Amino acid sequence: MGGIPDPEWGERVAAAVVLRQGAELDFEGLRSWSKQRLASYKVPSRLLVVDALPRNAMGKVTKRAVAELFKTSAKSD
Repeated sequence: MGGIPDPEWGERVAAAVVLRQGAELDFEGLRSWSKQRLASYKVPSRLLVVDALPRNAMGKVTKRAVAELFKTSAKSD
């Protein structure tokens, strides 16, 4: 989970996830699970299911590249 730019709030919490083979996840299910475990301001307002998360040479997820995935998906919606 991380923040994506938002004109109203500055940033919104979003989750980009990679699902296990055969697994399913719906947005309301994620929000329900999150509300039980996280503070309300940490609950994702957007979900993006991807095949793989972008990583750098060290294998760490690159947060800027993840944010770009949300921009790209918004254009294709």
